[in-house]
Amino acid sequence: MSKVLVVSDSHGLTRELEVLRERHLNEVDLMIHCGDSEMMPDDKVMNGYLTVKGNCDFGSYPLETTTEIAGRKFFITHGHRYSVKSSLMNLSYKAAEVGADIACFGHSHVLGAEVIGNTLFLNPGSIRLPRERFEKTYVILDLLDETIKMSVFDISGKEIKELAYEFALPKR
Repeated sequence: MSKVLVVSDSHGLTRELEVLRERHLNEVDLMIHCGDSEMMPDDKVMNGYLTVKGNCDFGSYPLETTTEIAGRKFFITHGHRYSVKSSLMNLSYKAAEVGADIACFGHSHVLGAEVIGNTLFLNPGSIRLPRERFEKTYVILDLLDETIKMSVFDISGKEIKELAYEFALPKR
């Protein structure tokens, strides 16, 4: 079993990213930042995060990337180039093109997760300026053979238990 932390849209926060890293360092196998950190790639606060460039970022972050962990392929992007605020259609085409099991994105600051086809689309919300919820959120995924368990946390590290969900998503 592997665990993946996903965070996005921290918009200049530094201490909070350090706290997340320290809090979950020995618990997760991968930490993803879906962009709009507003930090330079060589800033020490970004150490340990697999990060992509958001529309508010500068520096040499990639616009998108893929990685594989526990037999699951992740596609990571900020989402602004896929118009995720209006539809997941463009992103779903890209995820299918790269064969992603899980597509992580941000940009809208709206926490959400849904399976389209055989792909889980995940937006962890924002730890700076959440929209549609009051909580400043991030997500931890438990990657199991037949399911993916999603746990949602607020910035203080408190799990928001009513938002936990288990997706039936067998490995391909």
